[in-house]
Amino acid sequence: MRFLSLGSGSRGNATLLQSGETLLLVDCGFTRKELQRRLGHVGLACDDIDGLLLTHEHADHVRGAQALSRHHAIPIWATAGTLRCSEWPETSELHQINANSGEFRIGEIRVSPFTVPHDAAEPCQYVFADGHSRFGILTDAGSITSHILSRLRQLDALLLEFNHDLQMLRNGPYPISLQRRVGGDHGHLSNAQSAGLVSQLDHHNWKHLVAVHISEKNNDPALVRSALDSLDSSLGSRFSVLHQDNPSQWFDLG
Repeated sequence: MRFLSLGSGSRGNATLLQSGETLLLVDCGFTRKELQRRLGHVGLACDDIDGLLLTHEHADHVRGAQALSRHHAIPIWATAGTLRCSEWPETSELHQINANSGEFRIGEIRVSPFTVPHDAAEPCQYVFADGHSRFGILTDAGSITSHILSRLRQLDALLLEFNHDLQMLRNGPYPISLQRRVGGDHGHLSNAQSAGLVSQLDHHNWKHLVAVHISEKNNDPALVRSALDSLDSSLGSRFSVLHQDNPSQWFDLG
C-alpha cells in the first residue's frame, strides 16, 4: 500500500491511497478542475479512482465531491449525517456507513471508520489495511479520546493533523469566537495535542508520520517539527510536514 496527499489545509483536502489495482480518494475538498490538475501532477486522472470516502461535510473536504460523482460515476462512502448535508445527483452510487460497526472492503483495501469529536453532523476518520500494512488518517478532531487511541494501534503510517500552535492561535487574526471553535474539544488538534497522541502510540516502528491540515495563519512548519523533535528526535526522515499548494510524494508502506 502507498499514499499521498493531493493537498491539505483550510483551502482543500484530498488524500489518495493505493493497494494493487485499487485506488481510493479520501475527501475531495478541491473543485473537480483543481482535483484533475493535481492528479495530473502524479500521473493520474479522475477516472482512475475506484471510490471516494468522506470524513465530514465541511467544504474543505467535500467541495468537489458532487461533481466528481456526477461526471465520473465514482461511488461514495460516508456516514448518514454527512450524506444528509449535501444534495447528491440521482445517478450517484452512495454507500452509507456506520462508523461504529467495524470494517468493510473496497477492492483490495479493508476500511475501518471510527468516530471523532468535531463540529460536524457525523464525522469520522479511517484506518486502511491490505493484509500487509495498516495506514491511519486523523484530522479534524478537537480532542484525543480513548476510542481514537484504540483505533490507531499497530499502524505502519499515520497522516495526522497538526492544525495550530496555541500561542499563535491566541495572538493571531481570528476573533475570539473562532479561536474558541478551533481550539475547542470539537475543533482541531494543536501541535501539542498531536505530539501527545504520538507519544501514546507505538510509533517507533512507523514507516511514516505525515503532518497535515496545518493552519497558514495559526501555525508554522518549524513549530510542528519542534513539537515532534521534543518528543522523539529519532523520527527523523520518517516525519514529513506537508503543504497546501502541491501534491506530496508517494509514501510507500511495502
